[in-house]
Amino acid sequence: MDSKIKALNEKIELAHLGGGEKRIERQHQKKKLTARERIHYLVDDGSFEEIGILVTHRTTDFGMEKEIYYGDGVVTGYGTVNGRLIYLFAQDFTVFGGALSETHAEKICKVMDLAMKVGAPLIGLNDSGGARIQEGVRSLGGYADIFYRNVQASGVIPQISAIMGPCAGGAVYSPAMTDFTMMVQDTSYMFVTGPNVVKTVTNEEVTSEELGGASTHSAKSGVAHITSSNDAQCLEDLKTLLSYLPQNNKETPKKLPFTLQDEVRDQLATIIPDSANKPYDMHEVITGIIDDDSFYEIHKDYAENIIVGFARLGGRSIGIVANQPMFLAGVLDVNSSKKAARFTRFCDCFNIPLLVLVDVPGFLPGTDQEWNGIITHGAKLLYALSEATVPRVTVITRKAYGGAYDVMNSKHIGADLNYAWPSAEIAVMGAKGASEIIFRKEIKAADDPEQKLLEKENEYATKFANPYRAAQRGFIDEVILPEHSRRKLIKAFSMLENKKVELPKKKHGNIPL
Repeated sequence: MDSKIKALNEKIELAHLGGGEKRIERQHQKKKLTARERIHYLVDDGSFEEIGILVTHRTTDFGMEKEIYYGDGVVTGYGTVNGRLIYLFAQDFTVFGGALSETHAEKICKVMDLAMKVGAPLIGLNDSGGARIQEGVRSLGGYADIFYRNVQASGVIPQISAIMGPCAGGAVYSPAMTDFTMMVQDTSYMFVTGPNVVKTVTNEEVTSEELGGASTHSAKSGVAHITSSNDAQCLEDLKTLLSYLPQNNKETPKKLPFTLQDEVRDQLATIIPDSANKPYDMHEVITGIIDDDSFYEIHKDYAENIIVGFARLGGRSIGIVANQPMFLAGVLDVNSSKKAARFTRFCDCFNIPLLVLVDVPGFLPGTDQEWNGIITHGAKLLYALSEATVPRVTVITRKAYGGAYDVMNSKHIGADLNYAWPSAEIAVMGAKGASEIIFRKEIKAADDPEQKLLEKENEYATKFANPYRAAQRGFIDEVILPEHSRRKLIKAFSMLENKKVELPKKKHGNIPL
């Protein structure tokens, strides 16, 4: 028996070494942790239970039978993060560059199936050069098996992908179908085709970082939701993100202990400038409303004219969608509509209430926006909010003009409570543009057209650039003082806690993709 135990321990020891000490050292030289180090950093001490440690590939082509590594380039299993069960896989770049084989994929599929059966989040730590070319179509079939499970798990359990090295070719599609994609600055990249193929096909000279690095995907493409400075920070960010999420779609996020006290926030009363044309930072509004230091922003560097992220309000996890007047005046455009729609749908999938803060002058005009499909992309946000059944509360802080008023969680598309600050302006358009249309003849005939336009602009603003017409119609439930917003919202979400909505029976809707 001793010899058998010794043989087992030797195999486990070999598995723990991955591709060997030299390759582990090369991983460290690149300022990257190994797969097992990442798992150790992520999960609670002593909680990780590995599955499939002795799995090996079955390939005999190209001399592969001479290169056998236990685990076959991926560590899979389950553990806890802050006491909560999670399933995970971590690709091991020291073994065949983390390339995906048939058995590698089978291991990942096994933990995906378990996560679905049990109802717990699935986390993928990706560090792979792509499909193992020695296996041909078998590795491609392995990718497809994973993709299929990503889709089945979508909206059932949270799926988070941390890109902690290369992620190329077919490997990028699984992260793209998960709920959040995290990247590490300078050491991770994602692309369908690499720089060499790009040069061959299009003659473009581009580096891996320029083509698909963390900065590119966080600011330009929007593929990356969160960017971290190094591996350790990425795993800390992952833990933070998990803290706002439930285990699955049948649960609600954990509510922290909270006692309602004097929730007046005087700083909110002085944020809105006297001039409607002056910007202000919507982050200040968010900070004044939520629990201290609880805002966790998503897609921070992408489509900065809208803010999305998680926060706590009265101990409760909520999702926030807010126009940002500091960038493009908070206007809705192609990218901001997609960003907000995706976040809205995630929150609705996992029972996270939505707070929408509105200061929007409309949709961005221009040929670039029209030719890039602002109609379809704007409709995505409209669709997502109209479809959402979680508690939905809106606060209009300043402008809510035109169709953008409708889209930004208006009463008409099913919002539960709609508040406005006294500074709110709810109208078809701004006073200047409206006056130029309504009073065109009068202004043209006037001795001083500029003075007449100013008079009519003031007349229109007095009548319509306020929240009271909408309040008279019941489209606004209450005009509230800014400093009372926090208390109102805490009580509103508490009141809506047991909200239930029965949707019409259907297979699924046809969101304007």
